[in-house]
Amino acid sequence: MTATVDFELPAALAARQPPEARGLSRDGVRLLVGDKSTGAVSHHRFVDLPGLLRPGDLLVVNVSATVPAAVDAVDGSGLVVHFCTELPAGPAQAPRRWVVELRRPDRGGSTVPYPDGESGQVYRLPGGMAVRLVQPYSDGRLWVAAMACDGPDSSGVLDYLSRYGRPIRYGYVTEDWPLSAYQTVFGIEPGSAEMPSAGRPFSPALVTKLVSRGIAVVPLTLHTGVASAEAHERPYPERYHVPAPTAALVNAAKTAGGRIIAVGTTVVRALETVADPDGRIRPGRGWTNLVVTPDRAIRVVDGLLTGLHEPRASHLAMLEAVAGPDLLRDCYREAVARRYLWHEFGDLNLLR
Repeated sequence: MTATVDFELPAALAARQPPEARGLSRDGVRLLVGDKSTGAVSHHRFVDLPGLLRPGDLLVVNVSATVPAAVDAVDGSGLVVHFCTELPAGPAQAPRRWVVELRRPDRGGSTVPYPDGESGQVYRLPGGMAVRLVQPYSDGRLWVAAMACDGPDSSGVLDYLSRYGRPIRYGYVTEDWPLSAYQTVFGIEPGSAEMPSAGRPFSPALVTKLVSRGIAVVPLTLHTGVASAEAHERPYPERYHVPAPTAALVNAAKTAGGRIIAVGTTVVRALETVADPDGRIRPGRGWTNLVVTPDRAIRVVDGLLTGLHEPRASHLAMLEAVAGPDLLRDCYREAVARRYLWHEFGDLNLLR
């Protein structure tokens, strides 16, 4: 199911630079708040977040760090390969495979999908690496691929990317930025092809204010792939880890009446993957294919802090499951009217 919320997004509302390049601090971006209990929509700065939550609320954050997942082919094809997500292991001794995305360069950013790959096609990359397309993962842009440095785990590919890759950049971002611009303050475990961007506005000072107000912050990991799947594409698996201390703290907060606020759609996906029907969660790790839509009731999460998503993006269905269609529609109407900024360097939306 896709979300019932739709809207027109003016191109001028794309955040083309990090907020620091626009004269703001990381936590100086705007924050649009949708209140589920009243239906009200209000406007704030991200630094206001501690006062918008209650003591006893629990923020769950993604500690996955962004890797430089874009690599230019060196075989004359002119393509860019985005390393999206590692696939679960197959039979013993079988090489590990990844989902990759093929793109044509455009204005320096990798923004145009390349639809003409063929099974068996090999693209040469810097440093002697080669990527071989095994089979389509979905029509048009995503492929299951094998790499020349295949080994028993993902470390060979991650090491390779750290040497030869660069951050994935789309055409709305007007210049290259270092990998540090695509990291959150929480990122300690490399593995995400694109930044879990809902965590980007947090600063150490803001985290301290949250904790001093009685709002705990607990971690999990979900290594995110390339941006939201197209409507016709099946979801790809993403690797997650919900540690035992986090599961215990989430369950304790819910028992005590606190709200569980997910920082990003990745956190929702991980928490709901390990949730029992009664809303209690258990520790877990692995790969998740879960798609959260209004047809599947939310079991754990009471609120969501997230970026603003494009029209018809699959993540809008998850947001609708959290907030309902009416409040979500009002939020996006206000965001467009008040000229909030979209994408990874843009403004935030709190649905609580």
